[in-house]
Amino acid sequence: MTLQLFEGFGVELEYMLVDTERLNVLPIVDRLIEEVAGTLVPEFERGDLCWSNELVNHVIELKTNGPAPTLRGLDATFARDVMALHKALRPMDARLMPTAAHPWMDPLKETKLWPHELGAVYAAFDRIFGTRGHGWANLQSTHLNLPFRGDAEFGRLHAAIRILLPIIPALAASSPILDGRLMGLMDGRMHFYRQNQKKIPSITGKVIPEPVYTPAEYHEKILGPMYAAIAPHDPEEILQDEWLNARGAIARFDYGSIEIRIIDIQECPTADLAIVHALVCVLRALVSERWQPLARQMRADTDALNAILLSTTKDAERAVIHDDGYLEAFGLRAKTVTAGELWHHLVETVVAPSPDLSNAWASATKTLLEEGPLARRIVRAVAGDNPGLQAKLHLDEATLHGVYAKLCDCLRDNRMFHASA
Repeated sequence: MTLQLFEGFGVELEYMLVDTERLNVLPIVDRLIEEVAGTLVPEFERGDLCWSNELVNHVIELKTNGPAPTLRGLDATFARDVMALHKALRPMDARLMPTAAHPWMDPLKETKLWPHELGAVYAAFDRIFGTRGHGWANLQSTHLNLPFRGDAEFGRLHAAIRILLPIIPALAASSPILDGRLMGLMDGRMHFYRQNQKKIPSITGKVIPEPVYTPAEYHEKILGPMYAAIAPHDPEEILQDEWLNARGAIARFDYGSIEIRIIDIQECPTADLAIVHALVCVLRALVSERWQPLARQMRADTDALNAILLSTTKDAERAVIHDDGYLEAFGLRAKTVTAGELWHHLVETVVAPSPDLSNAWASATKTLLEEGPLARRIVRAVAGDNPGLQAKLHLDEATLHGVYAKLCDCLRDNRMFHASA
C-alpha cells in the first residue's frame, strides 16, 4: 500500500567525481561502482542507502533505499556514505565535489555518457536533445520525493508544491559559476535546466507544473501531450515514461509520490537535509491550510509563479517579490518583500518550532539566512562584495580552485562553507 502524506521521504543527492589535484571531472563512476560492489551494476544497495549511476559517468547518486520513515538522522547517514566514497576514491586519485555545477567543466569536450545498462535511454536523450551541455552533463541536484495516497492527497500536495517551488532557489541556489566565470545568476543550473528540452517544450513546460489536481487531469494535460510530442523522435518508445517529465516537480504515479527536482545540491549533507526539512515544514503548513484554503491555493497562476522563480534563479534571496497575493499564501500581509525576508518569516513560524529540527539543522539554517545561500557565499569568496570584480568574465584560476577545494573539504567533513574561510 502506498504511503500517505508525509509518512515517508525519499532523498537523492548527486555528486561529481573529480581528480584530486586539478579538480577536473573524472568519468569513472562505473569503475568506482565495480570496485565497491564487486561487479558492475547500475545500482548498489548499501544498507539504508543506494549508490547509483546517472546520465554522465562523472556523477554518482546517493539515495534512500526506499522511503525513509523520518528525516531525522539522514544527514549522518549520507555523511557516512560520503566518507565511504572518499575512501574508495582515494586509490583512484579522485574525490567528490559538491555544488550544483562544476565551475570550469567544458561539457562539449569532457562529457562521457554512462555506457552500460540504461545506455539506450541516455543515448536516446543525447540523439534527440544533445546532452553535451551544462543543463545535461554539468548539473547536480537534490531530489525530494513525497508520498500521497489517492486523488485528494495528490491534489493537496501538488497545489502546495506549486506554490513553494518559486522560492526554493532563494534558499538552495549553489551554482553561480560556469565556464570559469560568474554567470550573473545565483542558480545557473536552473537557468540551463529550463533550456534542456526546448526542442519539445511540453516536456519542461514552464518548470512550474500546470494547475492540475487529479491523476486523470495530469495524464490528460501533462503526460499525454508530452508523450505525443516525443513520439515522432522516439519510435521505439524508449522515453515514454513519467520520468521524461522535466518540470520542477513531477508526479510519479507508479510510486505514489511527487518528486521535487529544482533543489541545488549543497556543500554537505547537513546543509542538504536542513533545506529538505525546511521545505517539508512549509509544505506541511500549506497542505494543512494554515494560511490559505486549498481552493485558493489551487488558483495560483502558473505565469505568476514562474515570474518569481525566474527572479530567484537570478538573485536568490535578494529577489524582490511584489506579488501580495503570493505572499498571502504564506500568511504575510505585505506588498513587497525579498525572498530572503520571506524565508526568515517561514523559518520563524514553521521551521524553528518543528520538533524534528536538530541542532545541526538549526545551525545550518541560521547560516543560510544570515550569510545567504551557498551561491552567495561562493560569489563572496571568489569576488568579495565588489560589483566590478563580480562582473569580470573570467575569475582568477587559483582563487577559484582554492574555493572549490575548500568546498570539497566541506563535503568530506560534513560542515558548512563560510566565505570568510
